[in-house]
Amino acid sequence: MKRLVVTADDFGLSLEVNEAVEQAHRDGILTAASLMVSAPGAADAVARARRLPSLRVGLHLVLVEAWPTLPASELPDLTDGDGLMRRDMERLGLDLALRPAARRQLAVEIRAQFEAYRATGLPLDHVNAHKHFHIHPLIAGLVLRIGRDYGMRAIRVPREPREILRRAEPGFRPRAALDTAPWAALLAVRARQASLLVPDRTLGLAWSGAMRPHRVAALLDALPDGLTELYTHPATAGGFAGEAPGYAYAAERDALVDPRARAAVERAGAVLGGFSDF
Repeated sequence: MKRLVVTADDFGLSLEVNEAVEQAHRDGILTAASLMVSAPGAADAVARARRLPSLRVGLHLVLVEAWPTLPASELPDLTDGDGLMRRDMERLGLDLALRPAARRQLAVEIRAQFEAYRATGLPLDHVNAHKHFHIHPLIAGLVLRIGRDYGMRAIRVPREPREILRRAEPGFRPRAALDTAPWAALLAVRARQASLLVPDRTLGLAWSGAMRPHRVAALLDALPDGLTELYTHPATAGGFAGEAPGYAYAAERDALVDPRARAAVERAGAVLGGFSDF
């Protein structure tokens, strides 16, 4: 059986993102969205989600490159001079390993984000993290432990089979993800030990920011059995605070409402839903 969760990340980042999420859910194949609880458009995103009860919403933990939930003054090892979470992921990962104070700050920030999500009143469909930073073993441990207190039942494991990419786009040579693959595999083991639902595969990694209509349709035509998460970054336009340079936001929105995507889902015989539906 083919089960498919189609997710939009960065829900709440901007009005452009929120508008695209609503459009893609109402008129396309989008089934879920991951909320940044402290981003500028978070309140608008929550209001839209309440108007869209069939949209499954989860928590997009922000541990790098965006707005923390706690004041930056309480997170001196995690934030930069602008009051945002640090961008230097490799160095931050090392600091977390070497500095107990950084780990303590991270734990309270993760809990604060779960608390902020609980305060929305929205059911918690899933959890993932900005830039997939939750695959870091220390971060994963905190998310698994803290998330249990807030009813976390599903988590993203970013593993993308290269053979699916080759089938979707013949001639494409995906870069081997040897730097993150072991940590993703470890996360899958730990999550299953915690009785969490994890996808068998996650599509959208190699073409993050470039999930154009022909690629989304082709990936759906190559969909294997099992539970697949296909994640995207839709927006009606770029030019907002926190955007990723070079991302084709509007094209990703278009891919989700393109009739070819719906037709591919129907050809595959896939059941659409959020994680909580499966």
